[in-house]
Amino acid sequence: MPRVAKILAVDDEPELADLMHYHLVRAGHEVTTAANGWEAIHAVRTNRPDIILLDLMLPDLDGFGVCEILRRDPATATIPIIIVSAWASADSRNLGLELGALDYITKPFSPAELVARVNHLLHARAG
Repeated sequence: MPRVAKILAVDDEPELADLMHYHLVRAGHEVTTAANGWEAIHAVRTNRPDIILLDLMLPDLDGFGVCEILRRDPATATIPIIIVSAWASADSRNLGLELGALDYITKPFSPAELVARVNHLLHARAG
């Protein structure tokens, strides 16, 4: 059984944020949400989540910018990021991974797959 993780789900679509929240809480995790890039950065610095689920298309600062800011800050540089985006192009995926994301899930996604990837990442990082 994977350990309980503090997860930050960042998505400006309330239905998707609620979907991620629901399934991850059912899997035993503690989940908070943010609806835009700057709110996400503040939440990361305040709450220090174990994993960040990050949409790319956000209304103020896009997910690429959030990823870059978090990776440049030594206090947040090692927090795992999984991008969850409707952008399915290889360029978007490659850029996200180059900026430091550890995984990339394309919307629409299977909630079971999302939970499985989060749990896999937690297990892998636990060593």
